[in-house]
Amino acid sequence: MNTISADTITTKISYDHGLSDIPLLGMTITEALKQTVINYPDAEALVVPYQNYRVSYQEFWDEIARVAKGILSYGIKKGDRVGIWAPNRFEWVLVQFATARIGVILVNINPAYKSAELEYALRQSEVRMLIMSKGFRKTNYIDILHEVRPSCIHLKHIAVIENDWQYLIDAGKKITDEQLQSFENDMQFDEPINIQYTSGTTGFPKGTTLSHHNILNNGFFIGERLNYTEKDRVCIPVPLYHCFGMVLANLACITHGSCMIFTGEAFEPAAVMQTVQDEQCTSLYGVPLMFIAELNHPDFNQYDFSSLRTGIMAGSSCPESTMKAVREKMNMSEVSICYGMTETSPVSTQTFLDDNEYRRCATVGKVHPHLEIKIIDPETKKIVLRGTPGELCTRGYSVMLKYWNNPEATASVIDDSRWMHTGDLAEMDEDGYVKIVGRIKDLIIRGGENISPFEIEEFFHNHDDIKDIQVIGVPDDKYGEVVMAWVVLKEGSSITSKELENYCRGQIATFKIPKYWKFVDEFPTTVTGKVRKVEMREISARELNLHKRT
Repeated sequence: MNTISADTITTKISYDHGLSDIPLLGMTITEALKQTVINYPDAEALVVPYQNYRVSYQEFWDEIARVAKGILSYGIKKGDRVGIWAPNRFEWVLVQFATARIGVILVNINPAYKSAELEYALRQSEVRMLIMSKGFRKTNYIDILHEVRPSCIHLKHIAVIENDWQYLIDAGKKITDEQLQSFENDMQFDEPINIQYTSGTTGFPKGTTLSHHNILNNGFFIGERLNYTEKDRVCIPVPLYHCFGMVLANLACITHGSCMIFTGEAFEPAAVMQTVQDEQCTSLYGVPLMFIAELNHPDFNQYDFSSLRTGIMAGSSCPESTMKAVREKMNMSEVSICYGMTETSPVSTQTFLDDNEYRRCATVGKVHPHLEIKIIDPETKKIVLRGTPGELCTRGYSVMLKYWNNPEATASVIDDSRWMHTGDLAEMDEDGYVKIVGRIKDLIIRGGENISPFEIEEFFHNHDDIKDIQVIGVPDDKYGEVVMAWVVLKEGSSITSKELENYCRGQIATFKIPKYWKFVDEFPTTVTGKVRKVEMREISARELNLHKRT
């Protein structure tokens, strides 16, 4: 008789699933918001001090209706794509919920995009209407749009917020309440409602397509883990075009009656701290870099953080000293760490409010409710034992519908069992806490921004002086990683790094422009001729002060 060993029973594999007594929300974003409006009509919903904008949930609902009618007045129909290209402002939030109310798919466009990136997003998603700002920082959006519009054959309507917002509202007056209601009644929660362009794990930006069910539930359970109620006031300095702003913040708030408070068009540490104090915020969001900037601000001690209790830190790992300072000096004893990716709506794991400092700094928490995670051997695809590194995979309601108009890319990351392969290397401990230990692919994460080396390499391949180029990420104290390019020039070329930087400006986002350049005759390769980026990173890390060419 064979004896079964107890060891074989108790050995744990790297798999976990999120148990919950709270069911998933089987409703659209509009239905969830409507319930909150009924419950808390007079509670503040959205506050944007720098625009002198402040509305209750009932006023928010009415404003959304006016914007939804305005969009419909342009002939936009359910399933059409409407782009939003603007920094953080109240109009962005209204457009987010207005498009959700009428079944229009909102396409988030990064405010840092330049001409090549804008053109790609507009064409690939076939945007019919673009709602945009006049510009952001030193970038003139209108000039860029004039440059790319001739090739964007599906783009029929443009509304510049600073010029056309009131016109859009007035135009919507011809749409009746009954017409608006008919759009609301025609929606199902599994339908697509949002496209976010992400570098993902490989190649050109891909349009992550997300449903009501995806992002509404993710926002809801984030808010649940943070213990949000109608009394919470959430300070949001993170960008709206990203899931951090529109899901972790906005949807967590509207599912709990909490108040969304935006600090400015972009992050400014003094504005954030002033807003926390003035608006008596109970929660504050940011990537570690933002919290470090706040803590190191010369006027830090002049601000009152006594109203804070919680918040989210995400985007990259948090130094232990920063976590300690955030908890003690900013009164955020219940700060939470989140991990995920746009393709998973985005959060898959999150720490708990009572986790110790080690778990907040060294791990990204445990699996979210109603989700499954596993860690597999990248080669065999089999689940590894706990404590063994492997690729993190997520399955459940949060996994995106698809990459827009890109079935091949979709099939490359979602397998036949609907597991999303993240490309991240992770370990799971005995208690189910997950630690991110690296990345299988060469994706660069600069201060929370995902950058595809392939995209930058393809951009340079049309340059007359470049024979070949390889892009890698190298360590950086401020951003975690920055972009570096190894370049093989064509014979006779003497182009400089400064000239190559100038070639990038206005064509690709500033954060994608290589900070470091190394001019070489060839790249290190394997015996089969594959470029060894691992070796390139090792060499670059040793020689960062030697590679500049001027």
